Amino acid sequence: MRVILASGSPRRRELLKKIYDEFEIITSDVVEETNETEPGKIVEALSMLKAQAVFSDIVNENSEDTIVIGADTIVYYDSEVLLKPRDEEEAVAMLSMLSDRTHEVYTGVSIFVFKDGKKDNFSFNVRTDVTFYYIDKYDISEYVKTGSPLDKAGAYGIQDEFAKHVAKIDGEYNNVVGFPVARVYQELKKRKLV
Repeated sequence: MRVILASGSPRRRELLKKIYDEFEIITSDVVEETNETEPGKIVEALSMLKAQAVFSDIVNENSEDTIVIGADTIVYYDSEVLLKPRDEEEAVAMLSMLSDRTHEVYTGVSIFVFKDGKKDNFSFNVRTDVTFYYIDKYDISEYVKTGSPLDKAGAYGIQDEFAKHVAKIDGEYNNVVGFPVARVYQELKKRKLV
């Protein structure tokens, strides 16, 4: 079976290796927009856009059995969606806002399947609550200077040096990294796709 990750994220690539030894990376240039307003529905809709675009491009009735996996992650705090910061200033603002507080991380996953000549797809989302210790201006500034926050929703990577500011998490750790690998595995196994 051909397995495709519809994401260029190095973190998702590493986590998918825990399920499949071999897979391809194919990304789409689809416009990531949705009218959804609820955080779980936002990430499901965006993950579906990515996976569906790749699936539509590569699968036809003559294709081998194929799975396309798309994912999207957002940070949600105080009714506001925090995506990747546009610049260092926005990264500082996000981290200052999240300091000493609890926020939610949502990852939506959409999986499109072509198996035995039939097409199917399903989506789900996973929520993890993350609480930060108080982070002073110096620590925020030093972290932002590393450049790490600029390609991450909410302006931080729980798996990098920012880990020292995380007081606790409630939910799947890998979901905060950007790919809820345990839930993905359970969903694939339930459908006999692993």
